Amino acid sequence: MNRELANQVVAKLGLDGRPPGTLDGLSSLYRAWCENVPFDNVRKLIHLRSGEGGPLPGDDTEDFFTAWLQHGCGGTCWAGNGALHDLLRELGFDARRAVATMVAAPDLPPNHGSVVVEIDGTDYIVDASILHGTPLPMIVGQESTIDHPAWGVLGHWQDGAYSVRWRNFVTGGAGMECVFNSFGASRNEFAERHERTREWSPFNFGLTVNLVRGGARIGASWGRLYLMDSADEPAARDCDDDGRRRFLVEEVGMSQAIAEKLPADLPFTPPPATDG
Repeated sequence: MNRELANQVVAKLGLDGRPPGTLDGLSSLYRAWCENVPFDNVRKLIHLRSGEGGPLPGDDTEDFFTAWLQHGCGGTCWAGNGALHDLLRELGFDARRAVATMVAAPDLPPNHGSVVVEIDGTDYIVDASILHGTPLPMIVGQESTIDHPAWGVLGHWQDGAYSVRWRNFVTGGAGMECVFNSFGASRNEFAERHERTREWSPFNFGLTVNLVRGGARIGASWGRLYLMDSADEPAARDCDDDGRRRFLVEEVGMSQAIAEKLPADLPFTPPPATDG
């Protein structure tokens, strides 16, 4: 990632210059990211329905940020966390790509990309999909919490692996575990894992969004729009395709041009069966 593009991103995030490579600097950048860069599958849906070849949108960091600067859209985990990692590295942070598993069902293989940053000997998770607002310290043998009703998380150790429990719209506000499997993944590994989602992913069917807005989170999942601002069940409302496009423009802050390209949701189908 080049310095000029990084400076444009920092400016649009609303930061007062490039943040220092300290925990305070990381915290200010990550908080700004959570409030301005959505986890979403808008460009991926457009790409898949078009039948175009080439890399999936956002797989290249410059492509990710160029689209965000122009249209306000982000990406799914491999794209968003890959871009966040590259931005952090260009800004001087000791960031590493991580591979994890969102435990949406038993016995799943690794299916999630994340980012870990080391500061003063402590690793901090800054995930561009979960969007937990504050870097989460990952300390051996200790639990870590971010106590916030809309995006609070619990980091804990189980069976020798670090796991983050978080509330999300996909489960209607219930908790889901994200188990970290490995650290230091290469760009090529992220790209390969991203490409595997072309055949099937839960984000290949309908609009999915997650974004922090002040003291709340807004989002979309399974054909509904959500607001989560307390420890209670998130408020949900049904909407049609036009309503989803208005949501992207008026609430998420995407451009009208990209919202108009959003295809209609498709019925969800389970993953293809595998041998063995």
